[in-house]
Order: sequence, then structure tokens, then C-alpha cells
Amino acid sequence: MKAFAMVALALGAAGAPVETRSPDGAVSVRVEVRGGCAYYQIGYKGRAVVTESRLGLQFAGEPECGYHLGRRSAGRHRGEWRPPYGERSVIPDRYNAASMVLDHPRHPLRLDVRAYDEGAALRYTCLKDCEIVAEATAFRFPPGTLGWEEYGTEGEYARVPVEAIQSKCERPLTLEYASGLFASLTEAALTDYPRMLLSPRQGGLGAALDGPASGKAGFQTPWRVFVVGERPGDLLERNYLVLNLNPPQAIADASWIKPGKAIREVTLSTRGGKECVDFAVKHNLQYVEYDAGWYGHEYDDAADASRVAPDPKRVAGIPDHGGLDLQEVIRYARERGVGVILYVNRRALERQLDEILPLYRRWGVSGVKFGFVQVGPQEWTRWLHEAVRKAAAHQLVIDIHDAYRPTGFSRTYPNLLTQEGIRGNEHMPTARHNATLPFTRFVAGAGDYTICYYTPRLK
Repeated sequence: MKAFAMVALALGAAGAPVETRSPDGAVSVRVEVRGGCAYYQIGYKGRAVVTESRLGLQFAGEPECGYHLGRRSAGRHRGEWRPPYGERSVIPDRYNAASMVLDHPRHPLRLDVRAYDEGAALRYTCLKDCEIVAEATAFRFPPGTLGWEEYGTEGEYARVPVEAIQSKCERPLTLEYASGLFASLTEAALTDYPRMLLSPRQGGLGAALDGPASGKAGFQTPWRVFVVGERPGDLLERNYLVLNLNPPQAIADASWIKPGKAIREVTLSTRGGKECVDFAVKHNLQYVEYDAGWYGHEYDDAADASRVAPDPKRVAGIPDHGGLDLQEVIRYARERGVGVILYVNRRALERQLDEILPLYRRWGVSGVKFGFVQVGPQEWTRWLHEAVRKAAAHQLVIDIHDAYRPTGFSRTYPNLLTQEGIRGNEHMPTARHNATLPFTRFVAGAGDYTICYYTPRLK
């Protein structure tokens, strides 16, 4: 059931601040323009989540400000939706919204604000063609706020005062307030824009983009999102807010998308593959994943992901290897209800994507694990999400490894089952790190932790 209405309302006198509250009244977002600069604040049950902070986009050769508050409207949405898999059978989607024009002589913007019971979000729309060099969006917090900083997507987490956070801190950033609140700052609906990291700015933090962005009139930025609660567990329990800020499912029939547990096959052999299939059947695993090396050395730009040719260096030390008949393993697996996933490094993906996706479908492959994809700049954000769309057209599920972190695209294309962007077991992290993950990284969405069984490095 869905219900939405956006109507022109008198939200105060012209130029007056605009305030939006969540359906339950707990979350408030206030926007105003003073001296040509736009500002916002976010509160939760009368306590500050974000103190007055700057808004806006920066354009080449232009000052950050120069806005005045123009036309505005308000609306509400009361709905729910059913994901094809996950821990929730029904996801509530309820918010109150405000939309306002930040008038500018050359670069007018529309600012959209949503207040959910679970948190708040805002984004910009360029009303003319735009060349964005940076964001003015800032995040200032009340005194005594702590943040769980982490750098490089596979780093350890550390609890520090927010003023001690250094440049290019990862998102989501979990915040702990002196007032007793908790929040997670992240982004949603990142599909055609540079990744946002967080860097010190204006007595707080600012949106630090991984490069410039450009678009035609109507171009939208990702949402800047705060998931808010009164205990750490609220952040994980409300993380569907990130999904809600993405478009509805674009796959008409998602019945072929099956989540599950996987075992990695690392001998790159027919025998090893069949043994993994037997193990999967015995222990109720759904997938066998052939890891790096099945089509040659993953870092070799000439390696051909359309041919089965195990990397000699990887198989040289395996006695009685016996070769790899991948088609036979796929047949054997399908007969037993087990899917086969193939790892492909980004070097081959970038060259061969349009060739291998239909080929793998013909082979009977269930999915692809993308390795070492490029993330950050707008061009690679666009390429990666287009790759997931193309995979859906061939009924292939996707696991993105290494530095990519989710922003809710799995709502629109649920064939994106999971992604890494996490310090997993290959690093042998501390128990403290592992216990921190549910309240930090997992607020953004599912994570492939890369469990390493039977290794002497295990603690």
C-alpha cells in the first residue's frame, strides 16, 4: 500500500525558515537562508543531531553562497514495500517532505528534505546543467559528540571526538552524543556521482567528494542521510532507511534471485568443485564460488574471462590437480540445487563485461563476484551500477568485493546481493572490531566478511 501527496503549501512567509517533522514528530529538519548562505539543523526529540551547518554545491569560479529561498512545497508519504529477501518481510516507508528552491542567478538548486521516524535525509537537484567541483554540505555536532572513525574501507574502527576525525573518513560514520542519542551519517542512492567521504570543515565535518560531478538540468545528487536512535541497536534495526531512499525494484520478476551461503573453491579443479558441491548439499549452503585464478592470473590484463584456463602459479602446488572442467562442475551443481558463482577481476570486467554476462548465462552460472572494482569518481560509480543492471538482464546475482560500500541500490536491483567494503577475516581483525561492525558498517547494508576457514592465521 502506498500513498503520497506533494502540494504547494504556505510554509511561512517568503524567506522564512522551513521546518519539517517526521510522522511521529520525533525528527525535525529546519532549513533557512541568511546572508545568501543556506543552513540546516536536525533534531530528535528536542535534542540536537546536527547543529547549524551549511548547505549547497560549489561550482567552478563561483562563491559558495549567493542563494535566496524561493518557491517551496510540502508533502507526505505513507507506504510500505516487500523486499524479495532479507530479515524483514515488510519495510515501512513513511515520511513528511519539503521541497524548496535555492535560487541563484547562475546555479539554482532544488533542495529536497525528508523527515522519517527513523531519521532524516536531504539532497540537491540542479535546475540547470551543472559542473560541480565540490559540496558545501557540512555536518556540525553538539559538544561532546564522539565518532567511530575508519579509513580506507578495510580499516579498524576507533572511537574518537568528532573534532579529532581526519580527512577522508569513511561512511557510514556512527555518532555517539553526550545527550544519549546515537546516529549514523551515510549516503543513499549513489549511482551517478562521486563517492562521499568525510573531512574536517567549519568546526565539524564536510562532504568530501572523490572528484567533480556533472549533469544536465534535473541532475540529482545522492541523499545525505542520518539514521537516528536512542541506543546503538536502533541504528541497525532502522538501516532500511537507506533502502527507502532508493527507487523501487526495477526487476519485474525477482523469483530467480536467491540469497544464500557460499563456499569458495580455491583448488581450481573439477574434483575440488564437486567436493565443494557435496559439502554445500550436506551443510545447506546454496553456492560454490570459484575464486581468483580460474581464467588465468587475475592481475594479467590479457587474461580472458571467457575461457577456462586455471592460473599455473596457483595450481602448481596442488598434487593431482586433474584440470578444471567448469561446465561439468556447473552441471553437477545444478543437478543438486547448488549455484556456481565466478570471480572476475575488474581488469577483465572492464574489457569483457558485455561479452561474458550472456556467456555465463548460457553456461548456467548463477552469479559473478566483482573483484577490485574502481570506486570513487563519478565515472566509476556510473559504470559499476550499470554493470549490476546489465547482470540483472542476464539473471546473474552479484557480490561486489573490495572497496565498494552499499548505498541502498539493492532495493532497485536486488540481484546485488552483497558487497565487501569491510575489514574481514583475511585481515584477522580483533574481536572488538567484529563486535563493532553491526553498529557501524552494517548500518549501510549487507556485508561480505570473507570468512577464512581452516587457516593457521585464525585467532
